[in-house]
Amino acid sequence: MRKGAMTSIYVPISSPDQWKSLLAEPEKQWRTGFSVRTIAHSWLASDGIPTELRSLFATSELHALRRIQPLLILPEHQVALPPTSGHPSQNDVFVLARADDGGLLSLTVEGKVSESFDRAVADWMKPPSAGKKERLSFLSEKLGLSAEVPGHIRYQLLHRTVSAIIEAERFGARYAAMVVHSFSPTDEWFDDYAAFLGLFGTNAQVGKLATLQQLGQITLLAGWARGDPRFLAA
Repeated sequence: MRKGAMTSIYVPISSPDQWKSLLAEPEKQWRTGFSVRTIAHSWLASDGIPTELRSLFATSELHALRRIQPLLILPEHQVALPPTSGHPSQNDVFVLARADDGGLLSLTVEGKVSESFDRAVADWMKPPSAGKKERLSFLSEKLGLSAEVPGHIRYQLLHRTVSAIIEAERFGARYAAMVVHSFSPTDEWFDDYAAFLGLFGTNAQVGKLATLQQLGQITLLAGWARGDPRFLAA
């Protein structure tokens, strides 16, 4: 099977080297002090879900999400997006968890240190190909947005969040959430995250899980969790 191809077959991992092997560009991405290596060491050292993410969910206005039990954790999890000829969304971590009410939670996690959320929509759309127009329309529809996505919104935040929705639909989950797991001491790029939440009329807070939208039977949420800085040196 070609590198990066989608698959439904998964194997457990127990070491950072195994996590590294799942990356699209291992030698380029696997660097000390950068998000991919940092989040890998953080999650592998945790008992299921890192403490800071548990603390984040404990702030939810939905009592059912204040305690979650992880059932499945997948590193570097790819989610296909239309058109299928384009790149999938490769999520740093995907978690399928059980909420206190018995419902399932589909959680996508985007790790960050000092890296940006890639390109703004306006830059990503250059040139505005038919495929990009199709994908942006799909993302907007999935997020339940009635207005055109502003050009300054970061494209990565759109497809990471939609990944959570797609997987919620696949597993029959009641909840879908996208969480930024930031190891930046100064919360770099938080303003971009706040601008994204603004699309839903929601104010962003560090360490606070926000409810964004009701999408049929799925409740959509997002949060910003501060990671343990000791893993920056891992």
